[in-house]
Amino acid sequence: MKRFYDKADAVRTSDGWAVALDERTVKTPGRKPLAMASRKLADAIAAEWAGQEELIDPAAMPLTGLANAAIDRVTPGHADFAAELAEYGDTDLLCYRADSPAELVANQCAAWDPLLEWAARRFDIAFETTTGIVHRPQPEATVARLRAATEAYGPFHLAGLSPVVRIGGSLVAALALAENAFDEDTVWAATRVDEDWQADKWGEDQEAIETRDARRREFSAGMRFLRLLEAGD
Repeated sequence: MKRFYDKADAVRTSDGWAVALDERTVKTPGRKPLAMASRKLADAIAAEWAGQEELIDPAAMPLTGLANAAIDRVTPGHADFAAELAEYGDTDLLCYRADSPAELVANQCAAWDPLLEWAARRFDIAFETTTGIVHRPQPEATVARLRAATEAYGPFHLAGLSPVVRIGGSLVAALALAENAFDEDTVWAATRVDEDWQADKWGEDQEAIETRDARRREFSAGMRFLRLLEAGD
């Protein structure tokens, strides 16, 4: 699509904040107003639109995409969307350990144990860890409390949380980030322990590097989206 506007701005509306292109407010693909509670987020989305060149590139507007998803997909299906994310609590990456080599085992413990310990304290729960990839169910109370924590988030927060959970493979790590218990670089590195160990041993080809970088950008966009929501006006 060719760029069809001269300027993009965040504007106050009866629904909170929106983005206007030459004073015409943007709508989602579902034809709903692109409205949000946070001015900081609206400013950032307006900047994405303002930064487009002759052709509009949706891939260069990740915050816009997340806001669209929050309105068109998450809001009408909040319970189902939250449940999809909450399912990661029963198959969390952090609970599936290697039994060798010793270096990888140590790396996993160093990166993953602090996150599990945080969640155990924060939600008063316990985790079952195992070696290998065969599913080992978590205690019912653990799954229930992680589900409740996920369901407590509103549509915009769930939209931002989604890429963090799905890319990292860990609901625990995503909740730790959402609650500012750990910083983004620490959590990203934790979700990459296995891949980084392999890369250190055997190297990476260009395709693997490009895939990793694309996933990091998506992961970071989700986190930025959450932080902008917290910033409010």
